Amino acid sequence: MDSMEPEQTPFAAVSAHTSRLQRQYQAWLDKSTPYVPYRWMGTVGLLMVFFLRIFVAQGWYIVAYSLGIYLLNLFLAFLQPKFDPSNEAIDNDMEDGSAGGLPTKQDEEFRPFIRRLPEFKFWYSATRAISIGFVCTWFSIFDVPVFWPVLVVYWLILFALTMRRQIQHMIKYRYVPFSIGKTKYNKNSN
Repeated sequence: MDSMEPEQTPFAAVSAHTSRLQRQYQAWLDKSTPYVPYRWMGTVGLLMVFFLRIFVAQGWYIVAYSLGIYLLNLFLAFLQPKFDPSNEAIDNDMEDGSAGGLPTKQDEEFRPFIRRLPEFKFWYSATRAISIGFVCTWFSIFDVPVFWPVLVVYWLILFALTMRRQIQHMIKYRYVPFSIGKTKYNKNSN
């Protein structure tokens, strides 16, 4: 006797289709991982289209300001180490009285710089935020009337203050989040 299989419910069919689309999207993201400059060029292009939309439409300044604040937050997370040396310094001060930081002497342990927000997640979050901001510019509910020069000046002040604080933190705990100017060693050198 042949038993008939129950038909798939509509919810299960939609769920299967959604998971298939998610796997395809994730495969596309995985394939784009090694192409760092091209990914960022696409993101900068999308940002330029967003700014062009803001400029031509003469509105949605609050959306642009919100996007600017979010991108600044992402950039700060990208610059910061995963394990904050200021927190470690507080813990170490109680134990041995020395301040935290990267090794400066031969006998200190080497600790590589690990970002709090990796480059790929930074790119992905920034691109997604710009896309969402672009979509928001097509809905009049997000076009709140504001005096945009105040937002620009406030954002510039916020950027200057937070970057000054971040640079002071980098100097105090002696870390550089970029590999430019660092010594590079060959595999064959002894």
